[in-house]
Amino acid sequence: MGVGPWEGPWPEGGHWDPELLRGGDRRNVLDHYRYWRHEAIVADLDTKRHDFHVAIENWQHDFNIGTVVRTANAFLAKEVHIVGRRRWNRRGAMVTDRYQHIRHHATVEEFAAWAEGEGLAVLGVDLFPDSQQLETYELPRYCVLVLGQEGPGLSPEMRAAAEATLSIEQFGSTRSINAGSAAAIAMHAWIRRHVFGQRP
Repeated sequence: MGVGPWEGPWPEGGHWDPELLRGGDRRNVLDHYRYWRHEAIVADLDTKRHDFHVAIENWQHDFNIGTVVRTANAFLAKEVHIVGRRRWNRRGAMVTDRYQHIRHHATVEEFAAWAEGEGLAVLGVDLFPDSQQLETYELPRYCVLVLGQEGPGLSPEMRAAAEATLSIEQFGSTRSINAGSAAAIAMHAWIRRHVFGQRP
């Protein structure tokens, strides 16, 4: 994976990394970003990030967080928010956490106050009797999609802080899908609506 040392005259520009040009670039990045400095890649991504955020509760050291971060990077979420425990397993992120802004909130109250201050709608993603269908819900442009932990789901405090809870329609025998998968579906629903203009 990756490319070897740069061949021919070196390109000019502050975004190029001399060490990578000299030794090759083995990072898991798009070809467009080959040989770029890490800081230059993040700065370029910051000019393109979308208007949604994603959050996940982390009271019991949820192992899905790395997957959520990786998916948030793929869909270029504005930020990823971890509510609860600060520590999480970065292995599943596949180094994408280096390119994705991650913010920690110690409590649901702290997170909810931040979201209100930013003018973001807090939308839970979970299966409750009163949940509305994600497939037909009019997702606002400025929002934060919140996932609960694998197993317990959204905490009562987070559910109370959310202006709506959205469910993903399922057709098989299982009661729920993996939290990392649910996050990907919810983020892609936002992309379909606000990038491609598809109506619910």
